Amino acid sequence: MAETTADVRRDIELTRERMSSTIDELERKLNVTQMVREHPWPAIALAVGAGILLSGSKTDVRAAAATVAATKGASSKLGTALDDVVADLMATFQQAFHGHVDRLVGEVKDMIGAPSGGAARLSNGPGYGVGPVDVTPGRGATPAGEIPRAD
Repeated sequence: MAETTADVRRDIELTRERMSSTIDELERKLNVTQMVREHPWPAIALAVGAGILLSGSKTDVRAAAATVAATKGASSKLGTALDDVVADLMATFQQAFHGHVDRLVGEVKDMIGAPSGGAARLSNGPGYGVGPVDVTPGRGATPAGEIPRAD
């Protein structure tokens, strides 16, 4: 029996509709969220039962042991490398931050007409909270390590 192109297209369309309705029905039946909303107590019981079964199998202990064995020695190397990266990043950030602060302080000094030379500076280095500094007339700033203790 010879089918025409229209008959084949109609059959394809009918098959698509049946498949769509079947998929929609499966999605509706297998919608876990909806099932839990409709039947919360059985869902809780199932979750507790699955938890008890899994806890008795000790798979979590075996997985943890396998992870430790696989990464043995890598953590110290990785930790050292990460420490170096973080230290470099922090040093770079600190230098950039101090540069911005120095520039802003210079701009404020210019705005108010204050002297912006190095003579007003009390420390020898980038002094943002590095500790006490003593100023001796004629000698200038004394680093904190050279200041005699009072005790």
